[in-house]
Amino acid sequence: MEPALSIDVTWWQAAFFILDYTIKILAVGFVPEGRRPSSSTAWLLAILLIPFLGLPLFFLMGSPFINRRRHEVYKNANEQLNDAQGQLPDMPPHLCNSREVASMIALNRRLTGFPAVIGDQRGLLADYDQAIKRMAEVIDSATDYVHVQVYIQSWDETTDVFYQALADAVARGVKVRLLFDQIGSLKYPGYRKLGKRLDAIGVDWHLMMPLQPWKWRFRRPDLRNHRKIIIVDGTVGFMGSLNLIDRSYRIRKNVRAGRQWIDYMVELSGPIVTSMESVFAIDWYLESDEVLDPETRQPTAHDATQGTAQVTTQASPQPTTQTTAPPAALTQTEYISDANVLQMIPSGPGYSSEPNLRMFNQVVHHAKNRLVLCSPYFIPDESLLEAVTSAAFRGVRVELYVSERADQFTVHHAQSSYYQALLEAGVHIYQFPAPYVLHSKFALADPEDNHCDSVHAVGMLGSSNMDMRSFGLNYESTLFVVSGSLIDDLNELAATYRAVSRPLTLEKWEQRGFIRRYVDNVMRLTSALQ
Repeated sequence: MEPALSIDVTWWQAAFFILDYTIKILAVGFVPEGRRPSSSTAWLLAILLIPFLGLPLFFLMGSPFINRRRHEVYKNANEQLNDAQGQLPDMPPHLCNSREVASMIALNRRLTGFPAVIGDQRGLLADYDQAIKRMAEVIDSATDYVHVQVYIQSWDETTDVFYQALADAVARGVKVRLLFDQIGSLKYPGYRKLGKRLDAIGVDWHLMMPLQPWKWRFRRPDLRNHRKIIIVDGTVGFMGSLNLIDRSYRIRKNVRAGRQWIDYMVELSGPIVTSMESVFAIDWYLESDEVLDPETRQPTAHDATQGTAQVTTQASPQPTTQTTAPPAALTQTEYISDANVLQMIPSGPGYSSEPNLRMFNQVVHHAKNRLVLCSPYFIPDESLLEAVTSAAFRGVRVELYVSERADQFTVHHAQSSYYQALLEAGVHIYQFPAPYVLHSKFALADPEDNHCDSVHAVGMLGSSNMDMRSFGLNYESTLFVVSGSLIDDLNELAATYRAVSRPLTLEKWEQRGFIRRYVDNVMRLTSALQ
């Protein structure tokens, strides 16, 4: 009779085995909670295959956790916003007779508290350098205050005109408040000196989303405040996709390759600027503990319904002695006849309902004839991918504008992994030629029907990409647009992109090699680690 098989197991091997399976069993029950299926699958694969690496990464980066203080501030701010604007209708009456559009506006009002208001579009600035110069020109007219909230900032030759305008404004008694993202700006030349230079000219500045474990402020380290908002005297505002940095981003490899960013900003006035001001005020309080003057007047029912731009300027906590009135161009009280109905969509970890993702989906579903999507990073979740492909299947001409070569390796390949499904559905993909990086972000539904009574064109613009990071991890500022001249100008901008872009065909795409397919799919999996 042969002896029984004997396996010697040490205590540490047994402990390792028990711990390994305990981690895996717990992960299966906890990781999927409140998470998309694709994200759950990606994290579970990481934890099950390499638990002693995947688990620490999950605790570090697996939750869009924000500290209790930040969460409470956003909650209270939304409640105060609802109280202050509760008497206003969801949208100005007599400007839209579409029940479908009205329901979209009501959705965002429920999610964010912001009603739709009138906004005067004073220019779409599609030239990178000229956009920075135009913002500096408006700052030169400031008499009370300037608020700057831009994700990446660098004081270089291109942006010098902007920061000199801030310096001049401070010198004449204007209060300048400035926010920029710590991690977003960290890797660019001049970061270490930027704070000292801002101090030297008298700007009151703070970092957004700073990592400060020594102050017992912990959060997921890859959360970003990606917003881009500039406000002058409460009467003029700028929003768009442009960061305050040279268009090469001052990285050597970009300069060598001739890589330059393509961006735009929109200049606005009217009640929509008050909505922008509210978003800035919340973020300013979070980083500075300073409550900006609560006497800022919200648009009255008369302002919102009649379409006048008579918005009282917010008083500065440190009022200036300047008494010169702003130029007439900045205090116009009548709108052009083709009014823009605009609604602010703030989003980020403080908004668990993901308002920008829901509104992007609404815009896609609204399209009846043509849908335009422009994003440097198009990495949709399941709902947006299904909405876009369904639009193409039901006969809508869907145009997607992306860079031929994205500026990030992982994003470039993750984005490419969706092209097969998009092309098979009939989506027209236009690749903006390298070495340029198409960084503009906007969406348009039925722009050709903008002036039709039976169909209302709608759109979205701002800082948000169409990717899972922007939907769940980044703090973004986006505008929902109904009809008006802004739709026309964005449609013309898309036409200029189309004129220089290269169409990507399904036949050409299917010729890519095995290695390219493999890398694309691996990067697609990593993009789901949200």
